[in-house]
Amino acid sequence: MTGRGQHPSARARMRGLMTRAYPICRSITGDGVRRTLDLVEEALPPGAALERTAVPSGTDVFDWTVGEEWNVRGAWIDGPDGERVVDLADHTLHLVSYSTPVRARLSLEELLPHLHSLPEHPAWIPYRTTYYHRDWGFCLPHRVLEQLRPGHYDVTVDTTLAPGELVYGEVLLRGESADEVLVSCHLCHPSMANDNLTGLAVATELVRHLAALPRRRLSYRFLFAPGTIGSLAWLSRNPGVVPRIRHGLVITGLGGGGPLVYKQTRHGDRPVDDAAAHVVGHRGGEVRAYTPYGYDERQFNAVGFDLPVGRLTRTPHGEYAEYHTSADDLDFVTDDELEESLTALTEILDVLERDEVVTNLSPYGEPQLGKRGLYPTMGGKTASDAVMAMLWTLAYADGTASLLEIADRAGLPFAAIRSAADALLGAGLLAADDDCSPALTSAG
Repeated sequence: MTGRGQHPSARARMRGLMTRAYPICRSITGDGVRRTLDLVEEALPPGAALERTAVPSGTDVFDWTVGEEWNVRGAWIDGPDGERVVDLADHTLHLVSYSTPVRARLSLEELLPHLHSLPEHPAWIPYRTTYYHRDWGFCLPHRVLEQLRPGHYDVTVDTTLAPGELVYGEVLLRGESADEVLVSCHLCHPSMANDNLTGLAVATELVRHLAALPRRRLSYRFLFAPGTIGSLAWLSRNPGVVPRIRHGLVITGLGGGGPLVYKQTRHGDRPVDDAAAHVVGHRGGEVRAYTPYGYDERQFNAVGFDLPVGRLTRTPHGEYAEYHTSADDLDFVTDDELEESLTALTEILDVLERDEVVTNLSPYGEPQLGKRGLYPTMGGKTASDAVMAMLWTLAYADGTASLLEIADRAGLPFAAIRSAADALLGAGLLAADDDCSPALTSAG
């Protein structure tokens, strides 16, 4: 795992953004989304502008329609003795997202169908939504539900559903090429740290990392959008951008324990698949084949778009007990997990940015590295890692193999082979064929 000293300020910034965003009552539309985008914008480095797009209610986005905007002022239930049984002010998960307005006095029997709990985890609050079906409900710990007494309950759901807009944000960092890398994360979940806020926090730090690079060969687009309907809205409004997406990653669930898990693109053989498999493999993680269920990688990989977008998480959704519950809180995510996820993503992007095909210009036998200052002056010792990286590079630099392919064959990190190639290029022993760079020529 990455040491604490590598990104100390990044750790503090990511934790700070998550802490500020955690209490916000977010959904797929409404003021909570706008407030969250405000925080993302504040966290971006100078020169990285967040552009917001508003899509009006009623807009068709392929087979979906942007619904009415939902906002909430408060929601609670008062029991037979006047005691407050549940209150949205205590936790944003208490109200089923997109609940319709309600003011009613109900018997316990009438109320129970609108209450949701987790018997297997009696202290936790579940997360439930009713985005596309008009209904209302409350979520509460099962131990509270079990204590409800017969009688009448006063229910208040002070929400509005009215014509409005869906809002998403994006940041574009232009590079030397118009070819783009898409990094997407969702921002529609209330008060869940791993399944929502880790993606936002790490994405903003990736923007900072890329903005500081002295050179960017590729362009990078970051999308902060509500899940499913947000990515579909973006796809429907950017037909000219879609063909420029050469690599992509959906990021979420980057904390909460477990190893890194990369989910491949639909084809499983795109450059981003190779880059992510290399990095995740060296970090002891897991690579999984594509499945048509999950986050917004489903939309980007749909057959009509067929975009090369994979997904990076730690333990995937539904495979940890805290998923979509109040137990996915700020304590569930550690700074070490965030930092390693950030580092892994910077390494994946570094492969996409700096992989290239090279040719050995001294192919007739091993070139004398010592006279070029690339080999230790004292012989007889076992070759160092740096020397071995140069030897592997020279051995397979036949004008067809990329540096990533050489790294995989050698069992070395890409960064080691890249560093060796830079040294050999500087010594005139290699030639780089930018026209054959996998990052620039592979189909999108």
